[in-house]
Amino acid sequence: MSETRPIRIGTRGSKLALWQSNHVADTLREATGREVELEIIKTTGDKILDVPLAKIGDKGLFTKEIEVALEAGEVDLAVHSMKDMPTALPGSLKIGAALIREKPNDAILMRKDVAAPSDGKELLLSLPAGARIGTSSLRRRSQIRYLRDDLDIQDIRGNLDTRLKKLDDGEFDATLLAGAGVRRLGWGDRITAEIPTDTMLPAVGQGAICIEIRDNDPHADSLCKILDHTETHLAVRAERGLMRTLEGGCQVPIGGLATIDGSTINMRGILASLDGTILLTTEGQGSIDAPESLGESLAADLISQGGQSILEEIRAAQP
Repeated sequence: MSETRPIRIGTRGSKLALWQSNHVADTLREATGREVELEIIKTTGDKILDVPLAKIGDKGLFTKEIEVALEAGEVDLAVHSMKDMPTALPGSLKIGAALIREKPNDAILMRKDVAAPSDGKELLLSLPAGARIGTSSLRRRSQIRYLRDDLDIQDIRGNLDTRLKKLDDGEFDATLLAGAGVRRLGWGDRITAEIPTDTMLPAVGQGAICIEIRDNDPHADSLCKILDHTETHLAVRAERGLMRTLEGGCQVPIGGLATIDGSTINMRGILASLDGTILLTTEGQGSIDAPESLGESLAADLISQGGQSILEEIRAAQP
């Protein structure tokens, strides 16, 4: 990459993706004094909006087309939501940086005129039987069902504007989203309550922004040093170790959250059945020198608790 021409960033065209990519672009402009351009690329996940994510498949739904452009040298780096990243990347690519993480909690959004408890768990428990909950996430669906098996959980797709309109039009009583994305778009006042992570564990990487680059690209590596937040990167490496070992993605209800305390990584993980009747949990500690090993060991613990049967049942049900 020439240090005189503009830095080219590959990104999806959604409002959240553009917020994230513009944030990265502004950081690089300020740090390097160079021009930065965004290249908007439509992904498979952007094109198919009327089918639940779990039924489409989970191998790079929101990343593959951008990765093709990155491999071809059409862009210099790609910006993704970390939770969208497959655990297996093309051999020529790598995760170069993780930006500082936003709060990873899931959030409940309800209509503006609804008075509700400010605590997410209390709100979930207070919803009337049969309340319609919109979510496209199997992880959220399973954890809700484990807590409440009397709610009507329905698939919902589309951007934040679309989901809020469906909510305000009365199609749903509530919808669940990653609070980080809602706040980044300036819609934080629409969050009715945040769900504590001990009630609903977030998706692996939720709240973090990922920078993907070509392997053996020293100039891209130097840009990533400007962007990378060490603690966030270590945490998501541990979480991705869990997901990779379980071979999970959006078709498997998996949650993971790691935090850094000095030289120690603390982490929790879950694996749930699709109907939410079984929710396996695990937690442990490990060294920052081997974050993936912690994720792998927690995955092994979930498998030893009966997780293999859950995984086999889910895979057998996949088309």
